Amino acid sequence: MTRDLELGLIGNCSFAALVDKQAEMVWACLPRFDGDPVFCSLLEPKGEGRGSFRVEVQDLVEAEHHYERNTAVLVTTLRDRHGGVVEVTDFAPRFKNYGRMYRPAMLVRTIKPLHGRPRITVRLRPSGDYGAKDAAVTGGSNHVRYLLPDQVLRLTTNAPVTAILDETSFLLDHEVAFLLGPDEVAMRPVEEMAREFHAETVAYWRDWVRYLALPLEWQGAVIRAAITLKLCTFEDTGAVVAAVTTSIPENEGSARNWDYRHCWLRDSYFVVNALNRLGATKTMEDYIRYVVNIGSDTAQRRLKPVYRINGLSDLDEREVTSLAGYRGIGPVRVGNAAHTQEQNDVYGAVVLSAAQTFFDARLDSPGDVALFRQLEALGETALDLHDKPDAGLWELRNVNHVHTFSSVMCWTACDRLARIAWHLGLEGRTEYWAAAAQHIREKILASAWSEKRGCFVASFGGEGLDASLLLMAELGIVAPTDPRFVATVDAIGRELKRGDYVFRYVEADDFGTPHNAFTLCTFWYIDALTQIGRRAEARTLFEHMLARCTTLGLLSEHLDPKDGELWGNFPQTYSMVGIIHSAMRLSEPWEVAF
Repeated sequence: MTRDLELGLIGNCSFAALVDKQAEMVWACLPRFDGDPVFCSLLEPKGEGRGSFRVEVQDLVEAEHHYERNTAVLVTTLRDRHGGVVEVTDFAPRFKNYGRMYRPAMLVRTIKPLHGRPRITVRLRPSGDYGAKDAAVTGGSNHVRYLLPDQVLRLTTNAPVTAILDETSFLLDHEVAFLLGPDEVAMRPVEEMAREFHAETVAYWRDWVRYLALPLEWQGAVIRAAITLKLCTFEDTGAVVAAVTTSIPENEGSARNWDYRHCWLRDSYFVVNALNRLGATKTMEDYIRYVVNIGSDTAQRRLKPVYRINGLSDLDEREVTSLAGYRGIGPVRVGNAAHTQEQNDVYGAVVLSAAQTFFDARLDSPGDVALFRQLEALGETALDLHDKPDAGLWELRNVNHVHTFSSVMCWTACDRLARIAWHLGLEGRTEYWAAAAQHIREKILASAWSEKRGCFVASFGGEGLDASLLLMAELGIVAPTDPRFVATVDAIGRELKRGDYVFRYVEADDFGTPHNAFTLCTFWYIDALTQIGRRAEARTLFEHMLARCTTLGLLSEHLDPKDGELWGNFPQTYSMVGIIHSAMRLSEPWEVAF
């Protein structure tokens, strides 16, 4: 089977799973996002059929899938050539129970005949050690146990256990349910539990969506983006992963295969901004707490660019040989060497995220002088590093420059500290940080401007462009009406855009010349066009980007500008954030509807 990224995401803010259009669970890390994938067929394990949960309908001719409205419950419809129709429903339970959120490391799957007399085969083959090891299997009267290297899974079902163990086909003449999770005995009939969990989970998601702040236009796209953003949240710590996968290549034949099941500080501001716009304040506050917890740790003299969902940075990178890779394109990597890099933008990212707590009266834990003092330490580091070389936000592995975006983020740290100090009535600190911000701003405007190019450039004294320059007005270092910013947007449109899509940069890097566009950069370009008054053009590009979403409304990290095919880790949280930001900017006001 040739894989693609037409996948459905399910989860419950403890873990996530991906399901393809034929109802095969192709990826699921348990018990949490960065765990060992019990299902990994997306990355082609070398054992036949290993690492998947498949429902095979005999004589299948058609398959389609959709989400139940405003939920994270996925429904796949499978049709055979005899008129038989099978409905597969997949979700992870999430709902309030005894005053707490119930979100077990459990997958629930129900299979129901809708028409005819279909025959199905269920093949459940979890694996361990990144697809290297099959589970040891034992069966009971209504359950199957799967012994893996670091956990035991129990499948509880009302389907014929022998058919599951021997992978034999059976006539589907009634609904069957599967609960796959911890090795715990189900205390009630499995079909009853599945129905109750389904009803409660649907009610949870619809209630969550009901309180979102939405634009007038593109509400379906924004709701799906919001649910996806929520699904990429590890609620226990508040972390938001960049994606739920590892090693989906940026383009065919590329070695740009990275593990994205972690949290990058550089993206924190954009996530906080999106959650704020949506009114998802609980999720936003949890995420801010995760970021601030890392940023305020005085034991860390320097911040890392990327952290695990538990807040640690032990992310030593290794290659896994037991998985061939997406479409056989390796290598498959676990961990991320970016944690060893110097990326000077992270200090501004943390201060920007934390600033929300000082100005948002809705939050339970408002910022105070004690937090401000902790953030000042990050500001001092930003002041020291604003004109020092680093790897930049694109994480160049073998080349360091004084990157304009990193310097802008250092300015942002000082500028926001000045605003926070003013808000707290700390006159002396206001003056100090305002002067520091002004010093950095003057350096940036002098060193990042190229008279030869007539625009801002990616690094001090350089001549190249990168898409992060589109954020200069968003961050406030220049006004959207500043002719220098307008000229920079024009230059990026000429040089980094291929068709409707914007590249991060086009120069060769450690891995050669980039082939595919970076999805989020196109949204940045759309936002910049909106800021400089080219709204009609921005709306057209936004509609084109929405057309690139999967049938379920999801986006990955990259896309091929020639045919729009999605590449890169999936679903990419920050691509979904891009949908939210651009829709909020471009939508007609609610007053138009009335």
